[in-house]
Amino acid sequence: MGRSRRTIPEELLLLALDPATGTTAQPQSLDLGLAGAQLVELALAGRIAPDGDRIAVVMPRPTGDPTLDTALELLRRRGSPVRAVHWIGGPRLGLRQTYLTHLERCGMVHAVAGQMCGVLPTTRYQATDTAISREIRARLDSAIRTGVPPDPRTAALAALAHAVGLGKHLYPGNEGRSSRSRLRDLIRHDPMGGLVAHAVMDVQNGVAAQPRRAPAAAGSGAGAHGAGGSGRRTSVRGTASGQQVAQGTAVMARAGAS
Repeated sequence: MGRSRRTIPEELLLLALDPATGTTAQPQSLDLGLAGAQLVELALAGRIAPDGDRIAVVMPRPTGDPTLDTALELLRRRGSPVRAVHWIGGPRLGLRQTYLTHLERCGMVHAVAGQMCGVLPTTRYQATDTAISREIRARLDSAIRTGVPPDPRTAALAALAHAVGLGKHLYPGNEGRSSRSRLRDLIRHDPMGGLVAHAVMDVQNGVAAQPRRAPAAAGSGAGAHGAGGSGRRTSVRGTASGQQVAQGTAVMARAGAS
């Protein structure tokens, strides 16, 4: 995978960065979204594919992106397809910081040290090239405004942006209500992005017990489900075994040093 192209996790994080405050919007759900965005990126690279509501490794060859390859190796070690909701619901210790550090190394953001209440050290991240963020935002705006089916990367990005709650950050207030609705509807244009976005929302709602049917092709039932939301399902406990979570946490924590 060439590094000249930004990955979906990187673009999702850039979308979430507030240019005024240097903080990320929806930080808790954003962590889930980044884990989901890795799955979409791996699928676009031909490394994994949906298998019902599960994710199967179809080509274990590394992509050349250390953070993506860590996720790919974890999926490979599972030995059998894993439910997307279980994968996304597992802890991803330091994943957001890993991507912020990567964006800083690439010169897309710069860290600004500060203090909270004059005592606690804090770090904010400001975009150094606002043209990149504007280009990402313009792709979403165009898909929303024109109604033309977007390319798979933009469709997946839109689905994840909706899933983590960035709609109110990108299109605030009553005047942004129709744009938020259209952002949600873009979820139907990419089956993998739709599967992952629904899994992100399910984790936030505590839904993990009932298997989800595989997303239908673009323009079919997947969009209707995205429009309806997922808040009326029954909550359950638990998503993954302690051993698998511990293994995933340890490997992901090491990814920041890549």
